[in-house]
Amino acid sequence: MSSQNKVEKRPFGKRDQIGYLFGNIANDFTFQFATSYLLVFYTKVLGIGAGFVGTLFLIARCVDAFTDVTMGTICDNSKVTKNGKFKPWIKRFSIPVVITSTLMFNYFIADMSMPIKMAYAAITYLLWGSICYTGVNIPFGSMASVISGDAAERASLSTFRSLGGVVAGMGIGMLTPSLVYVQDAAGNTVASGPRFLIVAAVFGVIALICYFVFDKFCEERIELPVVEKTKDNTIVEDLKFLLKDKAFIAVIATALLTLVAAQIGMALNQYLFLDYFGNVSLMPLVMLAQTVAMFLIAPFAGKITGKFGKKEAGTVALAITSFFYALIFILKVSNPMVFIGLQFALNIALGYYTLVSWAYLTDIIDHYQVKSGKRKDGTVFAVYSFVRKLAQALAGGIGGWTLAFIGYNSAAAVQTPEVKSAIFTVCVAVPAVCYVISTIILFVLYPLNKKKIEENQRIIEGK
Repeated sequence: MSSQNKVEKRPFGKRDQIGYLFGNIANDFTFQFATSYLLVFYTKVLGIGAGFVGTLFLIARCVDAFTDVTMGTICDNSKVTKNGKFKPWIKRFSIPVVITSTLMFNYFIADMSMPIKMAYAAITYLLWGSICYTGVNIPFGSMASVISGDAAERASLSTFRSLGGVVAGMGIGMLTPSLVYVQDAAGNTVASGPRFLIVAAVFGVIALICYFVFDKFCEERIELPVVEKTKDNTIVEDLKFLLKDKAFIAVIATALLTLVAAQIGMALNQYLFLDYFGNVSLMPLVMLAQTVAMFLIAPFAGKITGKFGKKEAGTVALAITSFFYALIFILKVSNPMVFIGLQFALNIALGYYTLVSWAYLTDIIDHYQVKSGKRKDGTVFAVYSFVRKLAQALAGGIGGWTLAFIGYNSAAAVQTPEVKSAIFTVCVAVPAVCYVISTIILFVLYPLNKKKIEENQRIIEGK
């Protein structure tokens, strides 16, 4: 049944895993910086209203519905070159994504009229996220299926990809607060426009170096045939099939909810520590706690998956995460060190789910092939990527809309007690609810348990 032909390349090994790790570090040095700090830059430096920013984030994700799927189709229809099917696209877009990510943090427009600032923000954000980032992210995610055809090796790529995100997040989370915030004459902590631009440029250079390492270390081994356009083989038919598939629906629903939960924290943690805890210098400890927890669970992720299965272990991990978020909310934690300690505990469980989450997608791609007889790595990943971006936009939108709704005053050095309390509620209660629902969806609706995945792999390999 398999339409895959092995290309003579060196055996899969640590070099590919490390290369894939660097590829995700490259993606996330621009992506996580934008996700964590663009809302702050727009509101604190440019003075743009939080409501407009939230709406911009959501509109951009609507544009992504077309650009992501278009890029996935382009990848599926691309011919295999000496460098592979997907790597050439990453190379073409690596420089543009770095340039546009830097331009988003251009503080020189801060003194211009509000309409000009809003237009500039919209244009540069769409260029970066909907075009350039799509150009690297879709082929990068799709490439996991052609680096290896072995389920265990693909799961290891998911682990290393997630670790790459952790490394980038650690660098951004621990370094950025001390770099972009300064003290004003009155001793208040304020965002520095010039520093934002410098940090964006430096992170861009780091990303380019990481893209180079990725290009040299990773090999595409599975040669996929060029997808022929027929009446029954169009993007519309593919989408109809996917949107009827129980496994795919469960995965994208879980991804949507867990990403909203995670991105809410990334988008509003600046405000939580700045305004609620009143100590932005402790923010790096949150990232440190998350990173240490991730690296503690990483050596055991493969063993846990091998023994219990991704669905089974992932469900338990999400349930534990839900419990700790609910506990933080019920206790109304006001001590930042207690908050960080509980974050460390929940991130041990959440870390496992994050490490294997990308492997759910390769299982879905195999499942799609078994059920439809077609291999659509690019298209499947593109739809999944769009859902992830939608989740991130919703988180950014919720963050922006919430700040506007609760009466957050960007010009005020100190917020009212009611605003501070509302920030805490959003940062904790929303993730708690999202993780509870995700646990239920993965347990009840997702059909690809350990036994089913092994069966699909045997069918694809013709055994």
